Amino acid sequence: MKWQLTQHRDWVQLETQFDFVHDMQFVPQDRWHHAEGNVAIHTQMVLAALESLPEYQQLSPLKQQVVWTAALLHDVEKRSTTRKDEEGRVHSPGHAKKGELSVRNILFRQIETPFVIREHIAALVRFHGLPLWVMEKPDPKRALFAASLRVEMPLLCMLAKADAIGRACEDKGDLLARIELFELFCREQGCWYEAKSFASLAGRFHYFHHQKGTTDYQPFEEAGSEVIMLCGLPGMGKDHFIKQFYPKTAVVCLDDIRREHKINPADKNAQGWVAQQAKEQAKVYLRTKTDFIWNATSLSTSLRASMISLFERYQAKVHLVYLEVPFKQWRQQNQQRKYAVPESVMERMAGKLELPTPDEAHQVSYYINGEFVDLLELQ
Repeated sequence: MKWQLTQHRDWVQLETQFDFVHDMQFVPQDRWHHAEGNVAIHTQMVLAALESLPEYQQLSPLKQQVVWTAALLHDVEKRSTTRKDEEGRVHSPGHAKKGELSVRNILFRQIETPFVIREHIAALVRFHGLPLWVMEKPDPKRALFAASLRVEMPLLCMLAKADAIGRACEDKGDLLARIELFELFCREQGCWYEAKSFASLAGRFHYFHHQKGTTDYQPFEEAGSEVIMLCGLPGMGKDHFIKQFYPKTAVVCLDDIRREHKINPADKNAQGWVAQQAKEQAKVYLRTKTDFIWNATSLSTSLRASMISLFERYQAKVHLVYLEVPFKQWRQQNQQRKYAVPESVMERMAGKLELPTPDEAHQVSYYINGEFVDLLELQ
């Protein structure tokens, strides 16, 4: 697999080619942690530091492109999150989380990027601070294991090291020591070269969804429904997927409820009623332990979590399936639908998409352009 963000690595050319790079020069940083100056200066230093690392030079060409692109974009959303407090200190709360959404949108809409490559870059941006702060998390192991399901830890450490070297600060030695300890922590927990393993898919779900649990615990699996929970933007082919793989399975579809009751999808006041009707339909199947499909966009993590919690209370096993096709095909498929979604709505929804992560359900699959893919299969 070959891919690169751009053929040009000269900073002036990058600023000309990409608005998000051009914006970096206008974003200040806190002088205690970034005495070098604004985000543009810092990012150039990070890229230079990355390219000088022996471990980076030993990577395959594709992985070099992945980490380099993540380094370029790791602080992309400081532009929207940076604030000054009353004492004049500069903060950028949530810039990594928002950066993940922006990276996903950029690499979906602007630069055609294979799904697995895009999601690895997005995850690197999301977790680029984890090696520094993992031990300050409420549950360091849980945070580490969740990240290991999405990103290769050697690449994450490489990015974090470049991020630490590529700045002017008095605590640089401490930052690099933290990164070394993070690597030791990963190796000790068995997730340096591969994702953390669990006793089973049910065991993994139990670990991430219950306060007390260990990675080797095998829960007793009670009989219940299997719920196929679809997730994807309108026009990604959810109905076709159902016809292809589950033609005889019962379906709970929010769009069908809206059409039956002539409810406009843009009517926000009515969406709660629609969701409640769908839940009542689902409960009928859950009580009788009948398998069914939950057919909705399910774009946010919080919305999916509320539904998965409901299904679990009835001992259901949830198979979460994310569907996606390339941007141009997506727009074309939407236009060909009987009930096409307006372009402005499509754009807004794409910008808010939170991709399902492997820890969300009993099983999480990614059906991309007509094929199931492995999220960590970065060759």
